[in-house]
Amino acid sequence: GRDFRRDLEERERTVREKRDRNRESGSSKRPRLDQVPAANLDADDPVDDEDEDESSDDEDDTAELMAELQKIKKERANEKARLDAEKKVEEERIRTENILKGNPLLNQQEKVVTDFKVKRRWDDDVVFKNCAKGEDDKKKSAFINDTLRSEFHKKFMEKYIK
Repeated sequence: GRDFRRDLEERERTVREKRDRNRESGSSKRPRLDQVPAANLDADDPVDDEDEDESSDDEDDTAELMAELQKIKKERANEKARLDAEKKVEEERIRTENILKGNPLLNQQEKVVTDFKVKRRWDDDVVFKNCAKGEDDKKKSAFINDTLRSEFHKKFMEKYIK
């Protein structure tokens, strides 16, 4: 069989050589360093020893940031609790104020002239009240056998046709 890996590496090498020749002849750019092939890297080996120092620094930074975050959360919780307590006190004060001022019997010292009259309607002194209430019901109770003149037909026509 064919060795596909070797073929691929040869093709990559030829392309790289052509590219390097083109760079040397026509370009004034700095040549790029070739990357280490991925096949030569071992997954278990650490790439740099410097990463250990950076990771410990990162852990320290993370710990500091988490401590700062906890501090901010605690401050916000305290502020929220304080605002809630102030709001509750203010609501209670307004409530008691409304209770005291809402009852006219308790406000006699504030108002010298107090009249405790109940408001009267304009028809309170009429002898016969609500006389016309039952008349409309009597008229509707009559049954009409004609389908075109029945109440249902009239209501239907008003609702859906007009």
